[in-house]
Amino acid sequence: MVTQESIKSSRLDLSSLMKMESVAFLEATSRDEAIKELIQRLSQDHNLVNEEEFLNAIMQREKIASTGIGVGVAVPHAKLPIYDDFFIAVGILKQGIDWGAMDELPVKLIFLIGGPDDKQTQYLNLLSQLTLYLRDEEVRKKLLTLTAPEQMIQIFQT
Repeated sequence: MVTQESIKSSRLDLSSLMKMESVAFLEATSRDEAIKELIQRLSQDHNLVNEEEFLNAIMQREKIASTGIGVGVAVPHAKLPIYDDFFIAVGILKQGIDWGAMDELPVKLIFLIGGPDDKQTQYLNLLSQLTLYLRDEEVRKKLLTLTAPEQMIQIFQT
């Protein structure tokens, strides 16, 4: 079980998992379009071994249950043996899109996560830390006002 104490003791630097090239202000009008655009950015920046394989893994995960976690946020993710480290792409949408979230609110913030399939503890810590940030309404509001990728990274450095 992940606790606040375990998160603090094994805190990851979320900003180190994000690169400016992987923070995008999207014009997507659908979940699939947004996911594809973020994966394209990641493949350019992180040289993903197989863009199609990662996309398929993300979409398979979406079939299990929507990664729209509510309050306008989605966290699509996939873990594959081809990766050694975790990475995050961020999409910010001016117009929300339907993601099938439990609260039925449109998604405006997307945190797409990829990484190795053999580091479950690190993965749970990453999700826990991200969730702690995103639970804060003021943080979510601030994220939606950003105009430059470096601003996103700065928020997660603090």
